[in-house]
Amino acid sequence: MRNIQASGFSLCPGGSEGWGERAGTPTFSKAIFGFALRSAIIRLRIPDARLMETLHTLTTTGGATLTYRRWRAPERAAVQPPLVLIHGAASNMTRWSEFLEETRLREQRDILRLDLRGHGQSLYRGRIGLEVWCDDIAAILRREGFAQALLVGHCLGANIAALFATRHPSMTAGLVLIEPILHTALTGQLRRLQLFTPLLRIAIFIIRALNRLGLYRRHIDSIDLRELDRRFRARLREPGGSAALTKRYASPLHDIKIMPSASFLQDLIEVERPLPLQKIQAPFLALLSTGRTFADPNITRAALEQLPQGEIQTLESKHWIPTEQPQAMRNAIEAWCTNHKM
Repeated sequence: MRNIQASGFSLCPGGSEGWGERAGTPTFSKAIFGFALRSAIIRLRIPDARLMETLHTLTTTGGATLTYRRWRAPERAAVQPPLVLIHGAASNMTRWSEFLEETRLREQRDILRLDLRGHGQSLYRGRIGLEVWCDDIAAILRREGFAQALLVGHCLGANIAALFATRHPSMTAGLVLIEPILHTALTGQLRRLQLFTPLLRIAIFIIRALNRLGLYRRHIDSIDLRELDRRFRARLREPGGSAALTKRYASPLHDIKIMPSASFLQDLIEVERPLPLQKIQAPFLALLSTGRTFADPNITRAALEQLPQGEIQTLESKHWIPTEQPQAMRNAIEAWCTNHKM
């Protein structure tokens, strides 16, 4: 097990990308094996205008519509599995907009990023959970013709990636776990929330029952995390910036505005669930923060050190590594992929 400590703070302000961006026009529609797929071509705001990302929706047999985007590398290397970028709780695929714009990995492989069921443009008011999200990712990979993928997840997304490796081991080429939330390492708000899990389940049942009767919010706010990160990096230079970051990014009052209420409450339950870490056989890189906002990094490290084929690095951060340390995170992922021929 290799352990690396990195310090410092990275400030990389940049442009923005619309969360609800639907530029382009639909190019095809088909139904195969119980899934319906639509595609629209959009252009990213990046220097090379020739490079394209496609917007897709995948409608499952159960009626859920999953929205995701596929970046096609200019010269695809068939031997390299794609990256799948998985956002965290109360988030969406714009969490990865900056990473996609800046990473050199996009020159070498395809990259998929998705709005998890119940988040962003994958609007859904039914039951969601770790297993559901894992199977949704597997369905997207099959639909796109990929046998394996390298999964990159932050927070809840890291937990999903970890479970995916045990639920779909043959489809897992490797994992990048950015600030995973382990049940035994919970701190702060999440640790206190455990006491209220039974009440949350009751609330979810009631809200979903009301939803089935047609009672639900008709408007859900959108959020562009690329732009939010840019604004808060500027705020971090000012006095009180660190406290302002925690107040905004850890606020349930803000989070619940951008997704269905039942989905938000299910996120809170799912992020606290125990994970079968001992079953993970895939190589992995873990990027842990120095902070204890939601989890104790020492307990998390001790648990991950028990697994084979792992490398653990620590970045100076409260929890939101993609926001606080985007360049260090990107460098670590790129180096790990190169060193391990991922």
